[in-house]
Amino acid sequence: MEPDEQASNQSALTDLIAELKAENAALKRENAKLKLLNDRAEEKLFAALDGNRLCLWEQHIPSGNLTIFNMRWGELLGFSREELAAHVDSWKRNLHPEDRDWVIKAFEDHVEGKSDYYQAVHRMIHKNGSVTWVSDRGRIVERMGDGTPLRMMGTHMDITQEKRYEQELSELAHCDPLTNLSNRKAITQAFEEQYRHDAGSVFFIDLDGFKELNDKLGHKFGDHLLIHVADTLRGVIGTQADIARLGGDEFLILHPSQDQTLLQARAQSLLDVYRQPIILEGTEVKLGLSIGIYCFTPSDDFASACEFADAAMYRVKAQGKHDYQFWQPEQAAEG
Repeated sequence: MEPDEQASNQSALTDLIAELKAENAALKRENAKLKLLNDRAEEKLFAALDGNRLCLWEQHIPSGNLTIFNMRWGELLGFSREELAAHVDSWKRNLHPEDRDWVIKAFEDHVEGKSDYYQAVHRMIHKNGSVTWVSDRGRIVERMGDGTPLRMMGTHMDITQEKRYEQELSELAHCDPLTNLSNRKAITQAFEEQYRHDAGSVFFIDLDGFKELNDKLGHKFGDHLLIHVADTLRGVIGTQADIARLGGDEFLILHPSQDQTLLQARAQSLLDVYRQPIILEGTEVKLGLSIGIYCFTPSDDFASACEFADAAMYRVKAQGKHDYQFWQPEQAAEG
């Protein structure tokens, strides 16, 4: 090879190397730029997930191993990675006992192709023994050549706060806010669900002299008096019956018994509390209870049972107050 030709080849090789180095440097810069964009995208994704208490997970189906992308494994339930293995069996063990069977079935139904995706709102047991509510969603994202599921991805969301709020709203909807007794809606529901097809009794209670005391001593004192009556009902009746404040100074008791001796004893115990004046907020007051009792049968609806007990209560009012009476058939004719 001639010297000129060798020099030309050497120059071309040098230019090629320089060109390749430039391309390599450009690729490195582009790779660094893409990595930065990817890192920032992950930051935004994980920030969005964390902000919504969403845990992004992936399961390797054959091994059962789990990968959590945006938070520490076990963090949701208060465990460290050393305390709780990142495995589907750990998840199963911490499912609430009452939810475990149906949740696992829902999960396995999707893996077996019986459902398009896995979805469940269920409870898990926290390390401290409390209940954590979660909303789970997931689906198969990769299969082997023969169609066998390989990878599954999904989200795991802590909804404990929402469930507690939902429970509080439910309690408010069914609870008298002043006395914490059931309200009319709740006692009606209790009758339909627990008493509708059984025999039992209903006490309709109206306070004697409450309006005068409320007008004389003020609404705040009246509220304290209503709370006192509610506490008396709880103390005498206990947990064996359902107690409600219907509104104003009217109270209702649904009792599962028709034993007149027992019912008479309960009514008399309530009357005895207010037989003498009571001291409330440093003030001596005299209050009475007019109590009507109706023993209902499975053929009675709630409105009718209350109407008969109310009629018996009004007879007590007409005959001197602070007493009790059972509804008698002749009262229907009087009405």
